[in-house]
Amino acid sequence: MTLKIRLAHLRRACTVCLLGLGAIGLLTTAAQSEPPSLLLATTTSVQDSGLLDLLLPAFTERTGIRVRTVAVGTGAALRMGAEGDADILLTHAPSAERPLVESQAVSQRVEIMDNYFVIAGPPEDPAQIASATNASQAMQRIHATQSPFVSRSDDSGTHKKEGQLLQNAGLDPKVKWPGLTRTGSGMGASLLVAGQRRAYILSDIGTFLAFRDRINLTALTPRSPDLKNTYSVLLVNPKRFPEVRAEEARQLAEYLQSANAQALMKKFGQKRFGQPLFSPLIGEPSGH
Repeated sequence: MTLKIRLAHLRRACTVCLLGLGAIGLLTTAAQSEPPSLLLATTTSVQDSGLLDLLLPAFTERTGIRVRTVAVGTGAALRMGAEGDADILLTHAPSAERPLVESQAVSQRVEIMDNYFVIAGPPEDPAQIASATNASQAMQRIHATQSPFVSRSDDSGTHKKEGQLLQNAGLDPKVKWPGLTRTGSGMGASLLVAGQRRAYILSDIGTFLAFRDRINLTALTPRSPDLKNTYSVLLVNPKRFPEVRAEEARQLAEYLQSANAQALMKKFGQKRFGQPLFSPLIGEPSGH
């Protein structure tokens, strides 16, 4: 092989090497310039009500941290937390949340806001639930009259509350009747189905008010302790799942407890509905 050919090969090899190093440099620079982010697994009610559209952009503007959301039923969100498939959770099923703290899949649980569930239905109220003494009696009347009822049936916090009310009424939570429709869907989609079928439905008040004008249903139950609906933020435990974005999740949890975020929660819905959709809570951690 001549000297000229050897030099040509050497130049090509150097060019390939430099291109490879350049590509690595570009990838490294891109990785370094990519903004920090985290994954929030959240109940559909805070998504469908529009609250996250207010809170999360304000958090990103304040911290530079981008929040990716997966809106699912609370049961699915809690399973994601139990398996380390999310960095932080926002759910509303206290009895199902506490075992995650006890198992140390979650390092901290903080109650940040609450509102109430309502049983909504057609204004004519064929099952006469508006005169029921409590929500469980209302569910019993709906069943006794075989009235149309839409259930989310998605293991969400709302579905868990529905099962509790049925059980308190002396009914099997898996009870069936001809007027029962199980959607397996989120709160907004289920409300639309209830509106189409002129059916009763259990909903959080926030999503109900956000959809009320589209479904022509009326809230038929008053605020009462058996319909209390508490939302909590849960931090997935980095000691159990080292890959979670623990620092970003901590900052989001702190932001949701901040005076700024709590003020946004307190005002949310006031202008549009004449009442806030959520009541802020400055909670204390119940984890370790």
